[in-house]
Amino acid sequence: MNTEETIREQIANNSILLYMKGSPQAPQCGFSAQTIQCLMGCEKRFAYVDILSNPDIRATLPGIANWPTFPQLWVNGELVGGCDIITEMYETGELQTLINEAAAEENT
Repeated sequence: MNTEETIREQIANNSILLYMKGSPQAPQCGFSAQTIQCLMGCEKRFAYVDILSNPDIRATLPGIANWPTFPQLWVNGELVGGCDIITEMYETGELQTLINEAAAEENT
């Protein structure tokens, strides 16, 4: 399986997926840390991929997503956005709604 196929499979198999620098327990950049805080605030399980440990994914994903930066949050196969968008959605309550719906669909 090539890198693009791996990415597409990860996105398809995880209803809430964050591509980030580091891990939720040890984010390696401020933007990833801020995004993790927002996701943790939603109190739902999510998957993540550390792009620092996966340089092929780090190099390939921006072309697939048409989004140049990290972190990237994907929900139900759709790119939601990066740190600024996630933070804004969290502050308005929109992220909580989106995450709750994705988690509910995953459990059905």
